[in-house]
Amino acid sequence: MGKPDKYFAHISAIVETEDIGNNTRIWGFSHIMEDVVIGENCNIGEHCFIESGVRIGNDVIIKNGISIWNGVIIEDGVFLGPHIVLTNDLNPRSGYPRPLSKTKIEKGSSIGAGSVILSDLTIGRHCLIGAGSVVTKSVKSHSLVYGNPATFKKWVCVCGNVLDRRYLKCTCGKKYKLQGEDLVET
Repeated sequence: MGKPDKYFAHISAIVETEDIGNNTRIWGFSHIMEDVVIGENCNIGEHCFIESGVRIGNDVIIKNGISIWNGVIIEDGVFLGPHIVLTNDLNPRSGYPRPLSKTKIEKGSSIGAGSVILSDLTIGRHCLIGAGSVVTKSVKSHSLVYGNPATFKKWVCVCGNVLDRRYLKCTCGKKYKLQGEDLVET
């Protein structure tokens, strides 16, 4: 991983980990605890908190005002919109510690501003979650979901465009097919 001269941390940021990839930027008033791994070419906005145990891939954008808790894994190319809420405990009680839940956000997914992601879920590859959504269950790859609770609306391409439901073809040229209940590129 990178050395302090290979990534940028604003003077007001608190960075306690050494596992930060090259060309990553950490902006003001953010706190990155020890035992956090952050990949290359990431951008972590202002006023973010990343707890020990979090793993973040390469090319991840984390907008302002997000706390990421132990048990959250973020794969490459993920976009987290401003002020989303991630959780890591399905039944929180002070004084009654339990094992933390795991939440995985898979490669290329985007989560819109102000969304709430409950714990013990998987957000599938290249998903698009609309702003302000409350995600209460795992989301299949290539799904567009939104609402409270978030529900499936359409399929989306790797590029983020909504697919024509009948032909499952994108304007970017990629083609898909349904395999069972999953969408796969052809």
